[in-house]
Amino acid sequence: MRVGVDVGQKSHQVGIAGPDGTILEEFTIPHSQEGFQEFFRRIERRCQEVALPVAVAMEGYNGHGRPLDRLIQEKGYTLYNVNNLKLARFREIFPGPAKTDSLDVRKILELFHLKDHLPLAKDVLQEVPRIPPVNEKLKRLTRRRRQLVNEKVRVISRMQADLQAICPELLSITGSADNLWFLRFLSSREDLRKLGRMHKSSLLAIPGIGNKYATVIQEWQKGSKFSQEVEYVGPMIVSDAKRILELLKEIAALDKAIEELSQESELARRIDSIPGFGKTSAAELAGEIGTFDRFTSEASLALYLGMCPLDRQSGQFHGTKSPRQVNRRAKVEVSAVARHIERVPESRAYYEKKRAEGKKHNQAVRALGRHLVRVMWSMLSQERDYELRETPCPT
Repeated sequence: MRVGVDVGQKSHQVGIAGPDGTILEEFTIPHSQEGFQEFFRRIERRCQEVALPVAVAMEGYNGHGRPLDRLIQEKGYTLYNVNNLKLARFREIFPGPAKTDSLDVRKILELFHLKDHLPLAKDVLQEVPRIPPVNEKLKRLTRRRRQLVNEKVRVISRMQADLQAICPELLSITGSADNLWFLRFLSSREDLRKLGRMHKSSLLAIPGIGNKYATVIQEWQKGSKFSQEVEYVGPMIVSDAKRILELLKEIAALDKAIEELSQESELARRIDSIPGFGKTSAAELAGEIGTFDRFTSEASLALYLGMCPLDRQSGQFHGTKSPRQVNRRAKVEVSAVARHIERVPESRAYYEKKRAEGKKHNQAVRALGRHLVRVMWSMLSQERDYELRETPCPT
């Protein structure tokens, strides 16, 4: 029994076909628990008529289709992801009426029927393996962490710009605006102008401020001045400082949860054994990869991680571009590889060799990253950790 699902934001178009490709019924379900129950009820009714295993192809797996995709796997059905780009190419090869959700479902069911006979159809439908629950949790936690980090960067930039506008001398007393003591100092008073009149005892009562920072603040207080905008911009700065402190607390809590979960994930533990790949980077990669069963070879994994850039050449211009299949969230490997270079002499030598060949920094890093993907593939295949071996000195 073959089932095709065109995923929408609020409702999904569903089609059920028999083994010979004949469409048995089409219907629409809302994105709700009642809709999901109706989905499974109709499939089970068809299975009672003819006892057959069920395979489901979804357009937009792991997007608006959540949690229906998880429920499908829990039912024991085989789940396929429909590659939207290749489905569009298939639609162009076999042109039909204008695009509608119902027509998309029929095309998906046609692909199902042709999957074993037409190479293009096989490429469009990709079986979704079961991912260990711990890696699913790591994906959700690390994505949440990344969102909070990006928000923190935006708020800090905004706060710095406001401070630069109303009191640049206040900003200059710290090397970094996201220092905990500085943020606590800014948020200690609702009126920013009162910071210039705080006594030393009040300053020392703020966590993180000792005699050293209290002295720096008192030096600033002697000539503290604010622009006229402080009356309405000051509360914005205080609000931003409080938000940054909240974000730092949330990120720290996520870091602790991620570290504990990483101990349960074999994939995260293996990646963490590679020098330069910290626990957060390893957890992010483990969450985005999910399972190596998704990939037919290490080359497809390298493509997914962005370690296989495509050549881009026109006239005198020679460059590269990222394929569309790259998971942009998994590009954390690029920064991890850069740290890896500093810790492993052999990797540093490989990087320098690529630079000597005329490659730019990012190209050399990706070349090394491509090599590390092969290493990761072997590590998981052979169930081994990364090993640093000392090169014997020639006698």
